[in-house]
Amino acid sequence: MSVDGYIDDASPERLRLSSPADFDRVDGVRAGCDAILVGAGTVRADDPRLLVRSPVRRERRAARGLPPDLVKVTLTARGDLDPQARFFTTGSAPKLVYAASDAVPGLAARLDGVAEVIDAGDPVELPVLLADLARRGIRRLMVEGGTGVHTRFLTEGLADELHLVIVPFFVGDPLAPRFVHSGVFPQDSRHPMRLAEVTRIGDLTLLRYLLRASDRG
Repeated sequence: MSVDGYIDDASPERLRLSSPADFDRVDGVRAGCDAILVGAGTVRADDPRLLVRSPVRRERRAARGLPPDLVKVTLTARGDLDPQARFFTTGSAPKLVYAASDAVPGLAARLDGVAEVIDAGDPVELPVLLADLARRGIRRLMVEGGTGVHTRFLTEGLADELHLVIVPFFVGDPLAPRFVHSGVFPQDSRHPMRLAEVTRIGDLTLLRYLLRASDRG
């Protein structure tokens, strides 16, 4: 995020905050996970592929008996997803869509043969989603956003770690999306996160926090 807490600007073009070195770091984190999750809004706005890009990392995953690509996960309240989005058309691993109950029938028909659609309650309940992923063997889930997804995982206390990269400029646009929405978070002045790592990536700074109470001591 920018120094003032934004993850994009309000222009039609996506603002790339990270540097090539940080994108490579993110790719390394992805390669160590079983699945990757973004919200439906991110699928629509950014059209991400969400693949492990490094051939070496893909080969290492294969050598460990893992598929080269991560399972892709999204969640949606309305079911407004395009089966031609790169989320669905790239990568060989399964694509899972956790949808609000009312959206399931229409979305399942639209994504037939492209993704599995799972009823996750109305509204979508994150504990239901996580329990289903666990039953499928997913042990390490990478959550990449966007703002609404970040806010839900953090306010509901469902994240173990927070990797926050600060880029050395301001966005300064109140219409731009921020890292999180307003909310009631388990971590506050009395219950802070534990800073586990600070890494300089050129002019960027990675802050890795542990969020669970047991990890905070």
